[in-house]
Amino acid sequence: MIEKFKVNIPQSELDDLNDRIKKVRWPDEIKNSDWKYGTSLSYIKELADYWLEEFDWRIIEKEINSFPNFIADVDGNQIHFLHIKSNKKNAIPIIITHGWPGSFLEMLKIIPHLTESEESPFDLVVPSIIGFGFSKKPTENGSDYGYNAELWHKLMLKLGYNKYGVQGGDIGAGISIKIAQKYPKSIIGLHLNYISDSYKPYSEENENIETHIVKFQKATQMWNEREGAYASLHSTKPLSLAYGLNDSPIGLCGWIIEKFNAWSDNNGDIENSFTKQELLANVTLYWLTQTIHSSIRMYHEISNSPLKFKKDDFIKTPVGFAKFPKEIPTPPRDYIEKGFNVVHWTEMSKGGHFPALEQPKLLADDMIRFFEKLK
Repeated sequence: MIEKFKVNIPQSELDDLNDRIKKVRWPDEIKNSDWKYGTSLSYIKELADYWLEEFDWRIIEKEINSFPNFIADVDGNQIHFLHIKSNKKNAIPIIITHGWPGSFLEMLKIIPHLTESEESPFDLVVPSIIGFGFSKKPTENGSDYGYNAELWHKLMLKLGYNKYGVQGGDIGAGISIKIAQKYPKSIIGLHLNYISDSYKPYSEENENIETHIVKFQKATQMWNEREGAYASLHSTKPLSLAYGLNDSPIGLCGWIIEKFNAWSDNNGDIENSFTKQELLANVTLYWLTQTIHSSIRMYHEISNSPLKFKKDDFIKTPVGFAKFPKEIPTPPRDYIEKGFNVVHWTEMSKGGHFPALEQPKLLADDMIRFFEKLK
């Protein structure tokens, strides 16, 4: 049911990737447009040269394989995950979930901070959402937050964890929230660094909405009009987009890198937040596993089951929230508290949508402080 796993991509697939990069047909560009119309052409050309001349997937493989990797069969789904146990006593088991356009690779930098903590050490389970990375692609629809939450809970039980913590951002936040809703007796605490703008707490009919929440909703609407076309396309016609992205590594790179630039706290230079190696490791993972369609298709499933709370959906589990300054629109604290038992809230000094990769120590320290409170 649970087998060890080792990454070993055939060389022929790496050679094919390089051949496709060399044969790219570049689009035209308005002079000095930079990132105005989307991903900067000059920067993608720079990445392409690095991809061909300096990037080495085998280094990434070696790093991945330095951690204990496994494949678990859960209800017919082949789930890839890392399972890193702390060598310290009283470690807290926790499952940490990534989002899009990230992957489990985001979490590698945070691992030592959490497993080696003196205050609150953790046993970490870091899965790849089904349809992402080395997890099997779903063949039927319905792979939404709730479906993945059921799989994660069953996985944790298989690993012997009847009580555990959950953490997530982006899609991983939605999955983590659903775990806390479905299995409250098993969850020690829920730590989040993001909540989807589909979140709506339960409210009585004709209940007035406070002015600052209305302002947030309007600001979110404006953000979606300016920046949210990708999500609309993912939610409606993901396959039409996937034909191009699954066939062109440069096309895939352009689609993904634009989000890492726009959603990170980089002060105008993407490499203030990420190295070329980190960016291309993630893009290459999507390419080699051919998971761009299965990953963006999840937006369609999520759109059918948004985070709209019913009367009994309030999450009583203790919740910690790390609010990073360059995160995409996040509801105000008092709005979140209408649906969550928030006992820990931190306004972070820096960081964006990918905190485990951008600011791993800040995120880890906040998780440690939150779970320390719950002891």
